[in-house]
Amino acid sequence: MKVSETTLPGVYLIELRVFPDQRGFFQETWQATRYAEAHIPGPFVQDNHSYSTHGSLRGLHYQLKHPQGKLVWVLQGEVFDVAVDIRRGSPTFHRWVGVRLSADNFRQIYVPPGFAHGFCVLSEIADVEYKCTELYDPVDEFGVLWNDPALGISWPVHEPLLSEKDRTALRLAELIDTLPVFQS
Repeated sequence: MKVSETTLPGVYLIELRVFPDQRGFFQETWQATRYAEAHIPGPFVQDNHSYSTHGSLRGLHYQLKHPQGKLVWVLQGEVFDVAVDIRRGSPTFHRWVGVRLSADNFRQIYVPPGFAHGFCVLSEIADVEYKCTELYDPVDEFGVLWNDPALGISWPVHEPLLSEKDRTALRLAELIDTLPVFQS
C-alpha cells in the first residue's frame, strides 16, 4: 500500500497492493493497523455503497455536528472524486483536490472530517464504496453547490444529473455559519 498526501493536508491518496492471478485478483481494502500507521485511524462505523449512472454528480456533502471522515473507492466504473476544505480559518479554506478513482486503478481517497465531499461518474455506471467515521445524520447534513464559482472545481461533466438537494444547495459564502471551524 502506498499512501500519498495530496495538496490538502489530511487528504490522502491510497494505492492498494493488488495480487492478480489467472482467477482474477485479491486486494485488501482496509486493515486497521496499516491505515492507522498511515494517519487514517478510523474507527469506521458505517459503510455505504452508491450505484450511479454516467454523468451523475453526488455532492458536495458534509455534516457539521457529526463530521464524517470518508475512505472512498470504486468497485466498478470510474469517478472523479473531490474533497473541499470548508473549515473556517483553515490555511487551505475553500481549496479542493480531485482524483480519478476506478475499478482499474485500485485507488482510494481519504477525506477527513471537516471537508465537503462529492463525485461525478465518468463511466456508464459506477459502484462506489466508502467507509465513514460517523453515522449519517440527515438532520446534520449540509451541501455546497457543486458549481460554486468561488470554488472553481474543474468537474469533467458540464450538465450533470443531480438530485433536487444537490441542485438547490447553497454557495459556500451562504453557508458560513454552518461550516466547521479549523482546529490546528
